[in-house]
Amino acid sequence: MYETLLQNYLFAGYPSSLSSLKILKEFYPNKRLPEIADMNLYHFRRKGEVRCKKVYGNKFEKLIRNINSFSPELAEWLVLEGYGKVLGRAGLSFKERELCIVAVLAVMKFEDQLYSHINGSKKAGASVEEIQIVINNLDLLGKKNLSGIGIKVLTHYRKEKGMI
Repeated sequence: MYETLLQNYLFAGYPSSLSSLKILKEFYPNKRLPEIADMNLYHFRRKGEVRCKKVYGNKFEKLIRNINSFSPELAEWLVLEGYGKVLGRAGLSFKERELCIVAVLAVMKFEDQLYSHINGSKKAGASVEEIQIVINNLDLLGKKNLSGIGIKVLTHYRKEKGMI
């Protein structure tokens, strides 16, 4: 739970992680927190590039150029922070992290990023069925249809990849 809530700072914002981790500590006051990871930026950059290339394949350079065109900082942070420092942490597998991200992005209705992380989930070893289950389970959180955008984007992904 700690790792899932911690990584949400990238997708739901720093205040969301602060609040949710504080609540988690209230429920588990004696739970030992993980050691702070080695903060070697070169290591994170290298690990992030490998992981990002695993997801984007031959589209990696195009992705970085595209983001660089409107924000060089975000292009660097994508690799260093996102795929290196956060998605490269121990505690959850790459597949588990990607599936958690799918859930958050579906609820937040960030369609482009959701599509990318559905693809990331597949590249990390998740099946379409597992992704579908994660999205469907969002409806368990309340009365609203929280799975709607996720189902729409997953259907689009499956059509583009010839899975339908």
